[in-house]
Amino acid sequence: MSDELLLSDPQTLYRRWEESQWSPFAIDLDADRGQFRALADEQRGLVHFALSSLMVAEERITTKFSGLVAAHGSEEEATFLATQQVDEARHMQFYARFQDEVVAEPAVIAAHVERAREEVSDSFRQLFDVALVEAHEQLVAAPADLAAKVRFTTIYHQILEGTLGLTSFRFITGYLSDNDLLPGFVDGYSKIHHDETRHIGYGVWFLRETVKAHPEQADVVRATLRELLPAVAESLKPPGDGASEQLLGVTEDEVRDFALKGLTRRLSIIGVPLETVYS
Repeated sequence: MSDELLLSDPQTLYRRWEESQWSPFAIDLDADRGQFRALADEQRGLVHFALSSLMVAEERITTKFSGLVAAHGSEEEATFLATQQVDEARHMQFYARFQDEVVAEPAVIAAHVERAREEVSDSFRQLFDVALVEAHEQLVAAPADLAAKVRFTTIYHQILEGTLGLTSFRFITGYLSDNDLLPGFVDGYSKIHHDETRHIGYGVWFLRETVKAHPEQADVVRATLRELLPAVAESLKPPGDGASEQLLGVTEDEVRDFALKGLTRRLSIIGVPLETVYS
């Protein structure tokens, strides 16, 4: 399957980036301002939790990415990776603007992030504040170390963006759209999602090409997944005592099933089937 599927290379992904520009300041948030004030406490809590998670995630994946740019294997790859860091900064700007204009008093991004960090779980912090940070430091220290690049890309593109990111988008926007809530937030988040599918495409391409050329690197992917999947499972739990689960209209098992199916599909394409991770 992985050999037959045609994946987009960095040059193709770069051209798609050129065709997909948007501004975080052009999103219409007028309706969101009135709606947010009128939300029930449970709804407001869910939005706070989602936005806190997104703020912490985007700050980390914006500021802990330059090492991958430095580890590029070609000029085409460097060009695309540079666009991804621009994307991440744009995403952080959108969430900060939503905080400024809809949720809270205007503040510098760091203040929003610090407040948001108090809302996320220990497992979430383990992924973004420990695993990602350490993997980035290793890559910065040794950009020519292929195993460091594979570990970082597995964490960043397959776990954080590909598993947590896609799953969060699916259920948060599903709930908001079904209830006609926060259309500006849904619009901006959907544009962010479009960007991140392009990023994930790079991660799948890089890992598949690397595993084909250097089969021993599959063990780095497996070891990284074995280490971090328990924290991923914990991070996917809805907040609170079940009220948020009832509000979303889906169970914890349904959320995990969606995340697992996506990860399973991508790992099969890469050439590291999920069933080999624990074998």
